[in-house]
Amino acid sequence: MSPFSLQGQTALVTGANTGIGQAIAIAMAQAGASVIAAGRRGCDETLALMGSGRTLHLDFSDPHAAKDVFAKEPIDILVNNAGIIRREDAVDFSEADWDEVMDVNLKALFFTCQAFARAALPRGRGKIVNIASLLSFQGGIRVPSYTASKHGVAGLTKLMANEWAARGLNVNAIAPGYIETNNTQALRDDPERSQAILDRIPAGRWGQPEDIAQTAVFLAAPASDYINGAVLNVDGGWLAR
Repeated sequence: MSPFSLQGQTALVTGANTGIGQAIAIAMAQAGASVIAAGRRGCDETLALMGSGRTLHLDFSDPHAAKDVFAKEPIDILVNNAGIIRREDAVDFSEADWDEVMDVNLKALFFTCQAFARAALPRGRGKIVNIASLLSFQGGIRVPSYTASKHGVAGLTKLMANEWAARGLNVNAIAPGYIETNNTQALRDDPERSQAILDRIPAGRWGQPEDIAQTAVFLAAPASDYINGAVLNVDGGWLAR
């Protein structure tokens, strides 16, 4: 079997109703996995595009929404993609927006990983792929809670890898660059900001969700078995410039 095959594996992808999550779910299904597409909104379109699999309602405004999911059946791969963003100058940023973003992007991610690990550690195998961000390394502007949460995702990825790698769980993250999704719509709608971003990307284009999806398949597959605690930049070269 190919080291890039996910045949015989079951994968849960959160935030799979659109954008990067949808692309990851489709790519994993194409690689042979049985995919559970999870989201707070319906994932029927994703299911149709996969041509197989199942959907699951998970709303991570409750950080413990997935606490019982992994005890019900063996799940081999967890992709933590669900996330939200709020934009406002730091001087005006509200506590409500801070808490909402941190709950979904960081607290829910940790407790979902914890629930997965409690089920997977006794089996001695499993793959976790967290979706981080360029703002795991940079500050950005007007997104204080998003930046804080994504710095946290990078840190937790390394911590969990330190604790679980020797017990058969690989924990890694992907840091997407500027990808054409709903989260970047406001940036792409601003001609000056969009052009400034393009001018810095060595690849000369915005990324596509599929660019992230294939990296996620790699991190979920046997080919990445000796990769632990990595945060892989998939950014067209943004951080290299």
